[in-house]
Amino acid sequence: MPYVAVECQAQRWTVKADALTAFEHDIDATVYDAVRNAVVRLIRSREIRPDSSAGPVYFVLYDLKNEDRARELAAALHAALCGELSPLAQAVPDTRT
Repeated sequence: MPYVAVECQAQRWTVKADALTAFEHDIDATVYDAVRNAVVRLIRSREIRPDSSAGPVYFVLYDLKNEDRARELAAALHAALCGELSPLAQAVPDTRT
């Protein structure tokens, strides 16, 4: 299973996901494309910083304004990395799945 964490840094929230530590867990190209698209959409909407990372095995969403949104995105990212894309599509609308 990929490792996903939520942390607070200077009153802003960060979501980190690490699939490298998930031995024998490959990220399907469709999953990677959906996650990358979601990160791009979040950057373009200025919800996260442009230096956020869209993988391929380490994902970081910097500068979220509140804990609830950070947790929602963390759960959606974890589900996506485990092959369930619908939470990501709900959390970041227009994410292609």
